[in-house]
Amino acid sequence: MLIDAHCHLDFPDFDADREAVIARARAEGVARFVVPATTRARWGEVLALGRRDDVDVCLGLHPYFMDEHAAGDVEALGQALGDHPEAVAVGECGIDARFTETLEAQWRLFDAQLRLARSRRLPVVIHCVRANDQVAKRLRQLDLPSAGLIHAFAGSPEQARRFLDLGFRVGLGGAVTFDRARRLRRAVESLPDDGYVLESDSPDMPLAGHRGERNEPARVAEVCRAVARLRGQTVGRVAEDSTATARRLFGLDGG
Repeated sequence: MLIDAHCHLDFPDFDADREAVIARARAEGVARFVVPATTRARWGEVLALGRRDDVDVCLGLHPYFMDEHAAGDVEALGQALGDHPEAVAVGECGIDARFTETLEAQWRLFDAQLRLARSRRLPVVIHCVRANDQVAKRLRQLDLPSAGLIHAFAGSPEQARRFLDLGFRVGLGGAVTFDRARRLRRAVESLPDDGYVLESDSPDMPLAGHRGERNEPARVAEVCRAVARLRGQTVGRVAEDSTATARRLFGLDGG
């Protein structure tokens, strides 16, 4: 069994065929899905998906959508986390340094969500683009009790080790399938067996050979095969390790 530790099944991209997408994933051995929220407007759709036995949800405010966030959203997030104890993490939150014009506001929003995670003893799901060192420094300062996931990790072995030393795990997705991702592939080779989870980030983060296509959770199986090749391990071993790590990280039951 595989767990897709990060997919946006609530997105409109899946409105026409969501059940078929989930069926295709199950046919590939992907039987559980962690769905993080991106904006307050989407919390309802995410929570609705969370009523399924095979879906676990996170609530947060994503840095990519800064123009969709409003005053009061952080307070509403705190209330929603209290009202919905089924949420397994705070997220997706974080820093996307490609957008320099909103970077200061991103840090304020990120810090506020990290404080919520600390107060509620929940893990965080972190979107971290071109900011691995800065984010690691901030996480070290806060010493979050439940750590969390560095989603779509694309850094070096040294950056991965810094996150692992803080108790975090890294998410491996479609990027590992690209030959040009040499630094990331070295990091994948260096990770301990309990240092990573597998994810699709669907509908985004397409794999090599699938550029321009909608990504789906079923492709986590292909990511698993790529990680197994890089690590010199069997597919079964990688599936077992990544699934066990996802369960521990998010406090999932054995279903």
